[in-house]
Amino acid sequence: MSSLLANIDLKTKLAGTNRMELLLFRLDSKQLYAINVFKVQEVLHCPPLTRIPHSHRVVRGIVTLRGHTFPVIDLGLAMGRRAVGEPQDQTLVVTEYNRSVQGFLVGNMDRIVNMNWEQIMPPPSGLSNNAYLTAVTEIDDELVQVIDVEKVLSEVMPRNESISDELLSSIDTDSHAELHVLVVDDSSVARRQLEGALTRLGIGCTLAMNGRRALQQLQAWAEEAGPLHERLLMVISDVEMPEMDGYSLTRAIRSDPRLENLYVLLHTSMSGEFNKTMVAGVGADAFIPKFQPDSLAEAILQRIEDVRHSSVA
Repeated sequence: MSSLLANIDLKTKLAGTNRMELLLFRLDSKQLYAINVFKVQEVLHCPPLTRIPHSHRVVRGIVTLRGHTFPVIDLGLAMGRRAVGEPQDQTLVVTEYNRSVQGFLVGNMDRIVNMNWEQIMPPPSGLSNNAYLTAVTEIDDELVQVIDVEKVLSEVMPRNESISDELLSSIDTDSHAELHVLVVDDSSVARRQLEGALTRLGIGCTLAMNGRRALQQLQAWAEEAGPLHERLLMVISDVEMPEMDGYSLTRAIRSDPRLENLYVLLHTSMSGEFNKTMVAGVGADAFIPKFQPDSLAEAILQRIEDVRHSSVA
């Protein structure tokens, strides 16, 4: 199993090139599923688990690996399917999302594939809100479903999604009525979280589910009268998205004279210093990790203050 991830450190070379790597696996059927290798720390045969009374029904137990203790989630159960089987017979995928480590119990591991984000498509329209996928693709004539892990985690380990009352009490939200933000994220959960935070700040927003659609929206707005950066407060974009990722979107914005002055905030569940390097490399203005409501609000408020200060000057 270790050989499967032997080259995982090379993943950073893909960032900014609109390429990515998918870890493919199956649950309890022939259907292939995938998650982005960027989020994977380790893949191994599941070690013995410790059961925790009164834990969520999809949490099969906890495990301690390399000095860290974290929950193990049965991904089949979490997605409304059958349990993947007895843990000792399954594969454990250790991941990090939003500065949190968790393990996912899956069935048969398949392989890692290197792909262009243009090969990853949004899910078919008409899916219910209960669908646990952010994208689909085809590999060797087989459909692959890319799992919306953020949706899974929001249901199993929900976090506070509200801006604190203390912070809101210091804000004149009525003065934000004319402000507008473009939100770009392939996860329905993340889009809902961002829209909710902006609404509480009194700011309007337009939602786009990937970088390609966001760029098309920006180009359409740029055809209207007046510099776009004076009409749009900022772009808040995820990094990992089908068709065009956030890094490539930022580069496209900076290369278009009509868009180059837009403020771009990357909002990502990928952790680490690596993101700070990539922000500078692609020309984004800042990045913050998902999903920290007060940190997000503070970043937006700082942008508002800077804009108003520059207009006065």
